[in-house]
Amino acid sequence: MESIKDFKACPLQYVLHINDTLNVISGKWNIGTVLFGKKRFTEIQRNIPKITPRMLCKELELNGMIVRKVYDSTPVTVEYGLSESGKSITGVLDKMIEWGIEHRIVCVRKVISSQSSFAKFFVLL
Repeated sequence: MESIKDFKACPLQYVLHINDTLNVISGKWNIGTVLFGKKRFTEIQRNIPKITPRMLCKELELNGMIVRKVYDSTPVTVEYGLSESGKSITGVLDKMIEWGIEHRIVCVRKVISSQSSFAKFFVLL
């Protein structure tokens, strides 16, 4: 398997792999639907009212992020959970959350700082 260093040497390949990752996790119904363990479709639908089974399967199942298990019961029970590939992306998501928190703090501090400067300007008038 090639290393990240090899991909960084070829900007096109590097960007393609970043886009692949973003495409898998950024879809409308993606990772958040099944991130916290196995769920039945009705459980997912309570959180995302407009989702249909077809929408859920279309992106996530085709991308190999979820597995769909059908139980032979009456009525038929279908359960969705993360595949091995889906489980492996949780580290990426954790890093994205950490970055998002830090980035938001920096942005909020800048806004507060600029507002206080702006307020000082009006106080001087």
